[in-house]
Amino acid sequence: MSVAASDHHVRDACGVSAFAAWADTALLNRDHAADWHTMSNARDVAVPPDSLLGRMAARQGAFADAYSLMVARRVSLAEFVEAFYTTPVFKAERWLMALLGKPSTDAMARAVACGTGERIAVWTVEARDADELLMHEDSGVTRSWFCVQPAADGGTVLWFGSALVPRRRGPGGEPRFGPGFHALLGLHRWYSRVLLAAAARRCR
Repeated sequence: MSVAASDHHVRDACGVSAFAAWADTALLNRDHAADWHTMSNARDVAVPPDSLLGRMAARQGAFADAYSLMVARRVSLAEFVEAFYTTPVFKAERWLMALLGKPSTDAMARAVACGTGERIAVWTVEARDADELLMHEDSGVTRSWFCVQPAADGGTVLWFGSALVPRRRGPGGEPRFGPGFHALLGLHRWYSRVLLAAAARRCR
């Protein structure tokens, strides 16, 4: 696979186009100031190896990362997923996908969240259990992962993670990523925190 093609998938995974659209709209709205404060509390955490994301990444040699954030009440997986896909931040991505012929609605987000639907925009359910959801994008290159974990104090830890499956491998089968991946990794991590913070704000 060419470096240019690899970089194209990395751009999809990192949400660069959606970031640009959001920067022109949502960041100009004072209502999103709280997201910035919440984002600063999102933690970069290791992907649990026994999670849906961890097992998939191990099987396919994928890059995977995860972030977590605490909210001070019980939040179900369905509530978290619906909140994530219906934030103004993610709606910017949905708008871009609609321009590419992949429309979606809040009703689709709700159906995926509740387990009665399998698809929203370019994302399809890959695996689900009581407190986790793993989604794959149409190319099969990227994954999105959601998890809720009850906390002892009555709150909930919200987890959001991503994975990027390599399209190229070395002679020994080791994963290889193009220069675009490394160049955009910092932006991907920042944007992941923004997405998680926006969802957490809706769940408060």
